[in-house]
Amino acid sequence: MTATQGAQLRGAGQDGGRGPRTVGSTLRAYVALTKPRIIELLLITTIPTMFLAAGGFPSLWLIIATMVGGYLAAGGANALNMYLERDIDAKMKRTRKRPIPSGAVTPRAALIFGLTISAVSALWLGLLVNWVSAALAVGAILLYVVFYTMILKRRTSQNIVWGGIAGCMPVLIGWSAVTGTVSWTAVLLFLVIFFWTPPHYWPLAEKFQDDYANAGVPMLPVVSSRSNVARQMLLHTALMIASSLAIIPLGETGWVYGVAAAASGAWFGFLVVRYALRVRQGLSGKALAPMKVFHGSITYLTVLFVALAIDPFVTL
Repeated sequence: MTATQGAQLRGAGQDGGRGPRTVGSTLRAYVALTKPRIIELLLITTIPTMFLAAGGFPSLWLIIATMVGGYLAAGGANALNMYLERDIDAKMKRTRKRPIPSGAVTPRAALIFGLTISAVSALWLGLLVNWVSAALAVGAILLYVVFYTMILKRRTSQNIVWGGIAGCMPVLIGWSAVTGTVSWTAVLLFLVIFFWTPPHYWPLAEKFQDDYANAGVPMLPVVSSRSNVARQMLLHTALMIASSLAIIPLGETGWVYGVAAAASGAWFGFLVVRYALRVRQGLSGKALAPMKVFHGSITYLTVLFVALAIDPFVTL
């Protein structure tokens, strides 16, 4: 055995020279493949939608089964996304510490993991919830992995617009889990998240545009002017607010949701208008403050869906 071979064997249990891998560190790496912080945002839209569809509390088992299935579906899609984008992740400062580029998980293991939990999610939802929800989950996985990651992301600046469809699917899954079908209210909630995604994500892309440029990813803030990005953010925000308000006449919601939709929509609309005005003034960097819009978008969606969850339980 040569010295080099001996060193390789001794390093087989090491994590990039940072010490031996433990069961805990391995588990954390696989959990990280599912992008749990993103899934938190997706799942926070599912339970309120289930409350609204049920007109109150669905069964606890149905909530748990839907949430577990939804987590597995989103986690599987995210793991496959990391597998396919491992070359991009290795080039970007924001992502180079993810499990695959850091060496915590091999590409092959990530691929097997992603495919496995994606398949499990479909069977779980189909057998324990219903097959409509399972079909929607499979559709979400395919939209994110194939339509967004493989086709759109590296080819068009509108990648996040159409790729964001996958992130809208949890409301349809939540609604169908309770009712076995999809209603116009669920479709409008889908549109709220669809139009919310660009003004949510483009400010983040603005902050990390050098990263995206180095990785060759044509995010809109990388390939277009700030003024064009701001105009498109304004358009999507207006359509988002309109979709949220269009739910009210359908009669599924009450005054709690109506007040929250109007107030939070006006507040987030103000943030986007202020951002657009700062762009028009030629500001940049901290003065432009794109991350205030990013964080504001998360607050907006949280307030809207918390109100949606409370609404069925409050009557005048």
